[in-house]
Amino acid sequence: MLSAIGLKTIAKGYLHDIDLDPIDKAWDFAAKVHGDRKYFSGAPYMEHVLEVASTLASMHLDLDTVLAGLLHGVLKDGVTSQQIEKEFGKGVAEIVEGCTRITSVHYNSQLAHQAENVRKMLLAIAADIRVLLVKLADRLQDMCSLESMDGDYQREIARETMDLYAPLASRLGIDWLKRELEDQSFRYLYPAEYLELSAKLENSFAERQEYVEEVIQILQEKLAANKVFPLRIIGRPKHLYSIYKKLLAQKIPFERVYDNVAFRIIVNTVDECYSALWVVHENWRPVAGRIKDFISTPKANNYQSMHTTVVGPRNNFIEVQIRTDEMDRIAQEGVAAHWAYKEGQKIAGKDVKLFRELKKLVATLQEVEDPREFLDNVRGELYTPEVYALTPGGEVKEFPKGSCPIDFAYAIHTEVGDRCVGAKVNNRLVPLKYEMQNGDIIEIITSKTQRPRRGWLSLVKTSRARARIRLWLRREEKEQAVHLGREICERELKRYETTLKKMVKSGHIKLLLKELRCNSLDELLAKVGTGAVTVHNLVKALQPPEFHDEKVPGTASTPQEIAARMVSQQKVVGQGGESAISIDGIDDMLVKISQCCHPVPGDPIIGFITTGRGISVHKASCENLLTTDPQRWIAVSWTGAQTIQHRVEILVTAENRRGIVATISAAINTDDANILGIPMRITPAGIVELQITIEVSSLEHLQILLQHLRQLDSVISVRRV
Repeated sequence: MLSAIGLKTIAKGYLHDIDLDPIDKAWDFAAKVHGDRKYFSGAPYMEHVLEVASTLASMHLDLDTVLAGLLHGVLKDGVTSQQIEKEFGKGVAEIVEGCTRITSVHYNSQLAHQAENVRKMLLAIAADIRVLLVKLADRLQDMCSLESMDGDYQREIARETMDLYAPLASRLGIDWLKRELEDQSFRYLYPAEYLELSAKLENSFAERQEYVEEVIQILQEKLAANKVFPLRIIGRPKHLYSIYKKLLAQKIPFERVYDNVAFRIIVNTVDECYSALWVVHENWRPVAGRIKDFISTPKANNYQSMHTTVVGPRNNFIEVQIRTDEMDRIAQEGVAAHWAYKEGQKIAGKDVKLFRELKKLVATLQEVEDPREFLDNVRGELYTPEVYALTPGGEVKEFPKGSCPIDFAYAIHTEVGDRCVGAKVNNRLVPLKYEMQNGDIIEIITSKTQRPRRGWLSLVKTSRARARIRLWLRREEKEQAVHLGREICERELKRYETTLKKMVKSGHIKLLLKELRCNSLDELLAKVGTGAVTVHNLVKALQPPEFHDEKVPGTASTPQEIAARMVSQQKVVGQGGESAISIDGIDDMLVKISQCCHPVPGDPIIGFITTGRGISVHKASCENLLTTDPQRWIAVSWTGAQTIQHRVEILVTAENRRGIVATISAAINTDDANILGIPMRITPAGIVELQITIEVSSLEHLQILLQHLRQLDSVISVRRV
């Protein structure tokens, strides 16, 4: 018969001088609530909660956390948080409530719902880290019981565990739990590879065990000869998933993975750690780039150890970790190694830093609204760090491989990242695309005039930097959209002899917002600026009801008809003004000439309202334009003097005669056109084809140039591309 006797025995081993009767009380409470409820594996649910609570007790967590392990499912069976608080205290109630809020995080559920659940989980973790500890113990039991479920459910839970829970266990430094979660996930995500790798490890067990004993014997002798007396030396196989990742990364067969055994030397003092490292390197050749000192520069999760890879006996690569007994305990148990389980005891200083980092992670992710981007950022933030760089003050920052100084700048502060213009690495100036290396001392150079660039997104590796850059770019795009929308609205309102200011003052703007389903004027302007509210709809909303059936551009049956209608309303190119690319009614800064069709002054043109990048001006006959939504088109026209040069491509076909290229180039120069490129090819028939990129001031200028080229001897044809 199930009981809490074993759980109390574990708790007595470390919860000295603390009344453990609440464990019996919580057991009876949970048993009464759950009754005959079954776990998804078919076992009694009380068996599951006992395993969860026992795992937490084996981690030497405080009594409130152990009680929460027993009670973590009661809220789903009708119990209220107030009842738990009354019976077991506020701390237990908050942990149980935090666990219950995040139970339904499933990676195959609706994207927005899934993102919201993960968001809730991160908020709950930020409020009390014990919520995550209970969830990790709960998830471990789930993974150990998945065998009875169908394949789709197994893969769904395994994927979530691999992407979310195992990295979170790593963040807390609980190494044994991270390894177990990864191996269990590997079992269900890649069953064939799991079985094959397990069989190979099992078949090589005897040989591997013999090798482990040989290496340990050598280490003990060499260390003793140098007056280093370790507490213990451990040789163990690396966990399955880490070996599998090595096979993939190095693209090698299992037989060539020589360092699938890791050796750990546990000594008394830090000095002995460095002495032991010297002994190992004195006897076996170290592998360059594989020596890492996490003692002087601990990881963010408080992990400390010396790592080295050497060419050991039989020319096999072996990994050796060297640490003190206390370091080893923290490496295995992480945050649980020195948990403040006594009433009123303060959390250790190292843990305070860890919790602050987790809260910083939550704060960063809270600003990401798009569900897909949010989930990508969560997974990206939970990376396994491979690069450890330092600030000039000696603070260690962790990054994924390939990170650049921009990642470092955003790790310090958002403002530093936004204003980053350069960096000094080890007191030497480097470009922003520089890939940081272990041990680099990074100094960020900032400027008040700098702002994030879209190109930075292709350089950065951390989700934190990517999220901040995107946030800034979205804010800038929104401001541009509001500005463009305001100009479009003012332009259309002129036709009705009014302005936005007048409409706001008279109260008519409320009717317009209601008609276009916008909550505020800025929302309306932004939607107009991005094309979400089309000019057609805006005009329709501005018109009195009796004119709503009147034909407007956008009601024609084909894009070609719509384009023809809009072009017929264009103005003729004028000779006054200051800019040849100014578009009537729209700010110059928000207009760009399309690079797909290269319109020049005089060409019939139509504007296309892009998302966040202003208006793109196309030729009315542009094939790319005609495949877009006509409701996002806007009537535009050229104005001003032709003082700006416009890029155009022309195709010249000519006979293959000596000097033909020089003749064509001279004719183009004579007509005051600038040649930007003149690639050529000779066809099998002996004809020369030149696709020339030139700059002209207007359509008339281009037409004159084409006419002169056609008059040249040997030129067969000339046309605009």
